[in-house]
Amino acid sequence: MTPRSRPWGTLILFIIAFFLSAYFTFAAVQGDYGLFRRAEIVAQSATLEAQRDDLRSRVARMENLTQRLSDTYLDLDLLDQQAREVLGLLRSDEIVIR
Repeated sequence: MTPRSRPWGTLILFIIAFFLSAYFTFAAVQGDYGLFRRAEIVAQSATLEAQRDDLRSRVARMENLTQRLSDTYLDLDLLDQQAREVLGLLRSDEIVIR
């Protein structure tokens, strides 16, 4: 090996090492399993947990209303309210103003 060809080999080795480290750094930040993707997943997880909690409260409310209109327990006020909203029923002593 001549002394002149040695610096070129070292330079090529450093260039290859630089590009490999740049590639792996980019992949660690921007890749499918990188830092930005992790931040997106954490944010999406928080949003989905909030939606889940909202749905749980809505299901609990609907279960309560269903139980209050069941055969074993009948809430007359709720039945009256539902008949007015859904069926548009009125009592005979009420006056409708439009």
